[in-house]
Amino acid sequence: MKSFLKKKVIIALSLTAIVSISSADSWPEFRGPTGDGIAAAENIPEKLDESSNLVWKTDLPGRGWSSPVFDGTYLWVTAAEEIFPDEEERIKILESQGEEAKKFKVRQVAKSIKLSAIQVDFESGKLLQTVPLIKIDNPQTIHALNSFASPTPVLKDGKLYAHFGAFGTFCIDTTSREVDWERKIEIEHSVGPGSSPFIYEDKLILICDGTDRQFVTALDIKTGETAWLTERPEMRAVKGDQKKSYNTPVLIEDGGTPQIICLGAQWLISYAPDTGDELWRLDHGAGFSIVPRPVYSPKHKLLYFSTGFGKPVLIAVKVDGKGDITDSDKIAWKESKRIPARPSPLLIGDELYVIADGGVTTCLNAATGETYWNDRIDGNYSASPLFADGKIFVASHEGVITVFKPGTTFSPLSETTLEGSIMASPIAVNEALLIRSEQAIYRFGN
Repeated sequence: MKSFLKKKVIIALSLTAIVSISSADSWPEFRGPTGDGIAAAENIPEKLDESSNLVWKTDLPGRGWSSPVFDGTYLWVTAAEEIFPDEEERIKILESQGEEAKKFKVRQVAKSIKLSAIQVDFESGKLLQTVPLIKIDNPQTIHALNSFASPTPVLKDGKLYAHFGAFGTFCIDTTSREVDWERKIEIEHSVGPGSSPFIYEDKLILICDGTDRQFVTALDIKTGETAWLTERPEMRAVKGDQKKSYNTPVLIEDGGTPQIICLGAQWLISYAPDTGDELWRLDHGAGFSIVPRPVYSPKHKLLYFSTGFGKPVLIAVKVDGKGDITDSDKIAWKESKRIPARPSPLLIGDELYVIADGGVTTCLNAATGETYWNDRIDGNYSASPLFADGKIFVASHEGVITVFKPGTTFSPLSETTLEGSIMASPIAVNEALLIRSEQAIYRFGN
């Protein structure tokens, strides 16, 4: 890919982007301070080069697809150290768990896992502490593309909340590195955990959409006790696999009323974050195993979301409804071509960007859904795109970081290949771009 002259890109940022400017020195949750993949970091290299702007690279113990979070001094990541069976043992475990033989190839099996939270010094990259959390023998099997540590943890007031789905939820004091409390919520993920936790005031909100049961719950952040629990509505799907989902909550506000958006199979639902009471719901179709985190535009008063696996559809919906809005006029537009089932959408001002799992990237008019352009960026994608310092960064399973300019025409800047697969979403803080690969964390900067 040709190199382009670096130019200052001036963009009309959304309200959420402007808010993130005050949070340039932290990255507390999945997709950053405002949960939308927009960073306030500056002086981020246009071209990543391990010989000129790699500040450090640190190998990590264990694996995981969770993104790093940053408290202003230290980075934190979660990881799983696995002991794998041989092939004969693997087949026996799959048979004992009732898996279908045709799914054996796409299942990942471990004899045991050790889950941990890892503290990394931002300046030096030095591993400071590995906090052991739990050892689990014969854990639920997961999909071959997933990991046992995929949900991104969340930081608040000196505490790290690490969530591993059914494997456990932990509150860790980031100073003492002691575990304050832990909870275990029993659900069947089928292909492993994926929903990242979210904090609203004094509540840790978790989407728990398994094959056996689907609900949203809030835990008291001080004790881990249940503050509220709301079951999902009934679904048309007969099979549990088509009822599961892996989404992350989004907080929005309309008319002064806070809403927590919790997307699941078939239903997009808005809840009151204090009580878990349902505010409105939308039947979006037959989509399931939904991973992309929705994004919201206060300017256009629209929420944008992908319906996940099956046939992904991108939907823009108004958020001022009440009750069941399925047959109302609240859907502004839909797009069914080149829509991701895994990477989240990215909203920059009046343009909405999506990168499909197979690499086709599209820029749309956020208000109307009109397509400005689409182009292929080679590779396969799970990580969500990042906007930082006037540039968009996307990272592929194959370890390739592609950088391009936002705008109504496709303007590529650079591409760089790193060692190891990448499924964790990149982050940007201060003057640093941080990328977690299968084996390591990289810090790039000028």
